Amino acid sequence: MTPTPSPKQAEKIKLTAALQRCSRRDQAALREIYDVLAPRMLGVALRMLRRRDLAEDVVHDAFLKIWEGAASFDPERGDPSTWMFAILRHRALNLLRNESRTDLVHDDQVEDQPAEEPDAEALVVALSEASALRRCLDNIEPARRQAIVLAYTHGLSHGELAGRLRVPLGTIKSWIRRSLVALRECMA
Repeated sequence: MTPTPSPKQAEKIKLTAALQRCSRRDQAALREIYDVLAPRMLGVALRMLRRRDLAEDVVHDAFLKIWEGAASFDPERGDPSTWMFAILRHRALNLLRNESRTDLVHDDQVEDQPAEEPDAEALVVALSEASALRRCLDNIEPARRQAIVLAYTHGLSHGELAGRLRVPLGTIKSWIRRSLVALRECMA
């Protein structure tokens, strides 16, 4: 008897299958992915860009990239949602790099988002006990783990992390860099 997968595992299976179908140009599969991830992607993009119009454009661009690159996703190398959120973050960061931040963010245009963000430790705990990522994250000291999880799950910039965690900017950059190296080595 096969055990019932957790909701997170079921989502991973569904997204992996949908990406495989996208690689065969199945438009319904892209719609499935959109229905599952678009609201969360929009939330991350809004936190990064602080403007709904730009966030919606970035989400749209990310889905185009997902459609075009679906065949390059390798389920053996990682989680499908992690891969797709990385595409989103790269699109948003490219936009931020190409435009001056003062041109993008205006206090009167910042939208209030519901505070549905779980803390970093809750996200780590939510990972399956058997997850390689969870085991690797458990090996990182708590402050560094919190920084890396917040950066990649909430799209916080180094400056936002420094302010939120009350740590110097240089320290945040060092923590993120060292944590990424440690995760890469652990996952290899």
